[in-house]
Amino acid sequence: MSIDKIQALINNMAPQEAASALALILKNLFPLLNEDTRVKFVTDLIDDAGDDKVSSMVHL
Repeated sequence: MSIDKIQALINNMAPQEAASALALILKNLFPLLNEDTRVKFVTDLIDDAGDDKVSSMVHL
C-alpha cells in the first residue's frame, strides 16, 4: 500500500481514532524492527535537532 493511500485512510479518521489505530499497528511492527530502525523512527517523529531529541523523549 502506498503512503498516499495510508494518508487518505488517516485523513478520513478523527485524530484520536487515527492515533489509536496507528498505535496498535506500531505495536505489531516494532518487534520486527532492529533497534537502530526503532530509534530512527522515534527520533524522526520528534523531529528535534541534536541532543534535544533525547530530552524530548524523556518528557514523553
